[in-house]
Amino acid sequence: MAKVLIIGAGGVGGVVVQKCAANPEVFSEIVLASRRLEKCREIQERAPRPIQIEQVDADQVVELVALIRKHEPQLVVNVALPYQDLTIMEACLETGTHYMDTANYEHPDEAKFEYMEQRALHDRFRDAGLMALLGSGFAPGVTNVFCAHARKHHFDEIHTIDILDCNGGDHGKAFATNFNPEINIREITQPGRYWEAGEWREIPAMSEMMVWDYPEIGPRDSYLLYHEELESLAKNLAPVGLKRIRFFMTFGQEYLTHLRVLGNVGLTSIEPVMYEGREIIPLQFLKAMLPDPGSLAAGYTGKTNIGCVFDGVKDGQPRKLYLYNVCDHAETYKEVQAQAISYTTGVPAMIGAMMMLQGKWSGKGVFNMEEFDPDPFMEQLNQQGLPWHETWL
Repeated sequence: MAKVLIIGAGGVGGVVVQKCAANPEVFSEIVLASRRLEKCREIQERAPRPIQIEQVDADQVVELVALIRKHEPQLVVNVALPYQDLTIMEACLETGTHYMDTANYEHPDEAKFEYMEQRALHDRFRDAGLMALLGSGFAPGVTNVFCAHARKHHFDEIHTIDILDCNGGDHGKAFATNFNPEINIREITQPGRYWEAGEWREIPAMSEMMVWDYPEIGPRDSYLLYHEELESLAKNLAPVGLKRIRFFMTFGQEYLTHLRVLGNVGLTSIEPVMYEGREIIPLQFLKAMLPDPGSLAAGYTGKTNIGCVFDGVKDGQPRKLYLYNVCDHAETYKEVQAQAISYTTGVPAMIGAMMMLQGKWSGKGVFNMEEFDPDPFMEQLNQQGLPWHETWL
């Protein structure tokens, strides 16, 4: 049993709190902190058992250190903005506290997605006897664990991996993003990148598409994007024969039309502009105009399907495996009052924290998900609401 400090009170934070509260044998005490105390209070009122709430500016190491020292948690679960990963990690180092997040650090003024700056803290975490677990969401997170599972149980060599992320749901809005609009739009407007034959290849944004028939959803247009788990997976799976790894996400034509128009008029830019005598970031202004992703949950219908397609060899014979999860927006709302995008990130965050607190995953330094035994995590996915399926192709 352990105390956990959760930083971030958005849709994902709400799911993490509820799922931690539902597992009291692991999470004996829960503290939720955010810059917006009113959001913490809303989550506190929905929690199935009492939790504590605090206000903190996660951009300020001094405030974070004071909060951690006040509550002395065994683990800090970071579900705040990716811009705040490094300050929270620094606070954990200063206080001697284990760390976990769901997304890699991003520069506020540059759309750059990589683990380099977090991985650079490896020696400091190791020397302090602390563990930092990066990317314990679904993609990244569960997709990394799926790769470790396939490597351990089904393949001698994995030659290609395609990670497939489909949201087949309908929220009824003309245009909205399923998680933080600023992060979401920065991610999908960058050039596509994938790893092949030992090097990174770059293509124009949204320039490569394939149609995939997603179980329980149907055929959907799927576009090649760069996604952060490719970085660690390419590195860690190259020794077992990996030749190519790609990431695809589905988008409807109406969404892409809106995105193209917004980009053409400059509203997806992160370059400052002057407006009425002061500097603003167009994308941050657009974020303020778009629906809060958490507000989409009540009327959301349809399902998500996220998984991996593996092509490789076992006992000298070629084989192809599709490993995936299907999650229903309406069902997740019934359980935790959240849409499936928040649920599929929040549940794995809780499971990652569980793995660390129970000692099933342990180490000194900074780690990615595929570096640990996938079996206990995969078992908990089935128990905690994200059952997985295997299909041989």
